This record gives sequence, C-alpha cells and structure tokens, in this order.
Amino acid sequence: MKLKDSLIILLITAFMTLVGNLVGPKISPIEALPGILILVAVSFIGIALAKVVPIKIPSVAYIVTLATIMTIPGFPFSAQISELTGKVDFLALTTPILAYAGIYTGKNLDGLKKTGWKIAIVALFVMLGTYIGSALIAQVILKIIKVI
Repeated sequence: MKLKDSLIILLITAFMTLVGNLVGPKISPIEALPGILILVAVSFIGIALAKVVPIKIPSVAYIVTLATIMTIPGFPFSAQISELTGKVDFLALTTPILAYAGIYTGKNLDGLKKTGWKIAIVALFVMLGTYIGSALIAQVILKIIKVI
C-alpha cells in the first residue's frame, strides 16, 4: 500500500474516531483534534519507517516504539502529548479499527476457511501468551517500583 493511501485511511479513521468520541464520551471534536492529529502523525511516521528502513519490522513495532518514547516522563513535551492523546477515547478509537478488521476478514473469508480450525488454536495461544506476558511484565515492574 502506498503512503498516500495509508494517510487517507488514517485520516478516515481519525474522522470516525472524532465522531465516536463525540457520540460516546461526549468529548468535543475540537478538544480531541490535537490528540487525534498526534496519533495520526505517529502512525504515519511508523508506517513510513517500515517502508524506508531496510530491516523488515512491522510498522506497528515502529508506531509503538515512537509512542512509548514520546510519552516517557522527561522526554520533551511528553506531559502535553499524554494530556492531548488522553482526550481520545479508547473505544472510539478501536471501533473503526475493528470495523476495518471485520471488512478485511469478510473480504478474505475463503482464505480464512482454508486455514481451518488451526487458526483458532493459534489465536488462542497468542491471546493467552499476550495476557500472561503482560501480567508478568506488570508484576515485575510494579515490584521494582515498590507499588506492590
């Protein structure tokens, strides 16, 4: 997919998120717009890095890394970035993404049928591994900073 197409999809998703933000938690689009634009910029830079950097790493890895670095306390403007992106409701953001995933899955239903029951087992282990891994990391970090 071309960068231009990725940007168009990101902007459509941003618009849908602003509408969801208004309908759900009733956050004004004007209030949430700076946070949405930050999320779009980070996502676009991550997608661009995945295309430019010769090492094959999924764009989501670049996006998560950039977002993490930008919100580390002490990083310039981290508090402002966290405050602005905090005005974007998580459910308003995930709804259009899940809609795209549903459309993509529906479009490729034949391919999904070919994978059969094995994909369900793989998905189960991925979800279980993610849950256990997240819990372990949280436990270790909370112990290190003496919260628990």
